[in-house]
Amino acid sequence: MNESITAIPFSSLLLVFIPVAVVIGLIHSWSLDWKNIIYAIIRMVVQLLLIGYFLVYIFESNDTGITVSILSVMVFTASWISLRTIKQKRRKLFQSAITAILIGGGLTLFLVTQFVLKLNPWFMPRYMIPLAGMIFASSMNGVSLAVERLQAEMDRNVEYIQARSIALRAALIPITNSLFAVGLVSLPGMMTGQILSGVSPLIAVRYQIMVMCMIFSAVGLSTVLFLIIIKSQISE
Repeated sequence: MNESITAIPFSSLLLVFIPVAVVIGLIHSWSLDWKNIIYAIIRMVVQLLLIGYFLVYIFESNDTGITVSILSVMVFTASWISLRTIKQKRRKLFQSAITAILIGGGLTLFLVTQFVLKLNPWFMPRYMIPLAGMIFASSMNGVSLAVERLQAEMDRNVEYIQARSIALRAALIPITNSLFAVGLVSLPGMMTGQILSGVSPLIAVRYQIMVMCMIFSAVGLSTVLFLIIIKSQISE
């Protein structure tokens, strides 16, 4: 397979917003918050355009300091966002979230980039940044689901050990569903992107297996670490 990926002109890209506009119209007709959806879509487009130009610069610079700085920003941002559902204890649990996501996601990232892919140089931005984004975003979602469910169970006077198990199970539901569905219901983003760019499906499958295991491990490790660390804090 040596087909080159199709470059999408901006004029053609605009067509994909037609069904988006239809959905927004339906949301408006049902008296829901359509303005927030428009804001989210505009923000998405602006952010992706900016990050596209930014990544071109990063990939060409191949600088260790820039890569490490971006990874640090990812961890801090993911940790803060993960606690958005518990605003009253957000600041108090922030350090715990950073520790859990950094260790759980960081160890997974280190294993994948240094032993599975064997990056040379070790910080190769073209691989390191996208993989780190997937890992830390998944860890963020796991911690977010876990802390929200844990707080809900604790408010119902459920014992911490039982509440912790319920929270972990809730955090793992999305990735577990993905493990069941991949290949049957969906072809995930990385695999689809590689196939569209002309990579053999057999090679794309190996990368997708790596990604699914990587995400599952990051979610599981980060969530377990977070639930252990916050035991004394969440009950206060």
